[in-house]
Amino acid sequence: MTQRLLLIEDDKDISQMVRSYLEREGYELDTAFDGEEAARLIAGPDVYALVLLDLMLPKKNGTELLQLIRAKSLVPVLIMSAKDSDVDKALGLGFGADDYITKPFSMIELAARVKAAIRRAGYAAVPAGAAEPATENGVNGQNSLIRLRGLTVDLGNYTAIKQGEELKLTAKEFQILKLFAAHPGRVYTKAQIYSQVWEDEYYGDENVINVHMRRLREKIEDDPSRPEYIKTLWGIGYKLGDVLPS
Repeated sequence: MTQRLLLIEDDKDISQMVRSYLEREGYELDTAFDGEEAARLIAGPDVYALVLLDLMLPKKNGTELLQLIRAKSLVPVLIMSAKDSDVDKALGLGFGADDYITKPFSMIELAARVKAAIRRAGYAAVPAGAAEPATENGVNGQNSLIRLRGLTVDLGNYTAIKQGEELKLTAKEFQILKLFAAHPGRVYTKAQIYSQVWEDEYYGDENVINVHMRRLREKIEDDPSRPEYIKTLWGIGYKLGDVLPS
């Protein structure tokens, strides 16, 4: 089945170049040249395998669109932007983007990132209850629940519930939480987290890990400045805190 992508880019030359190349790679593409047109497509019935999103758009900017996308689905979002500052990367990834590529970029690199992002997001299509049952550390093998103090991680439905309320986690945030919750006591370096969650080689871009970890802590911790669920081991990495039910 051909995968359909949504390309949101106001520069028509770049849009045509990207569209032509990715169509030769076997994808189908819908295109939008401004934020309002993109918002209509996002709200429409089509299901996309990935969204390519420029940040600087007329009528409605990229971060607004990213919030609209995340309110509807966990479809992977690849940001394309001429801005290369850490602030812009943090803003984009903090709102739930999955990857970031800086203009000008090569079509080969773009295609590789598109393929990798779709592959990494594949777990979200697994039906509820189809997750592999875990059998240790507070996990119920029948319904794949990991129970922590005040927090329940549901591997079958890919949800996290804290004190009776479902948390709005992005795909990457859930995968990070799942990694630590399923392996209490294990310490993960940033390179290991990236390898496990992004399923790609780590090139030392700490900003990606830092942004996702900060956003996850803002959602699961009572006091993100003093985290209890995911502890920082300075100079080493992170580990699950002492939050297993007694």
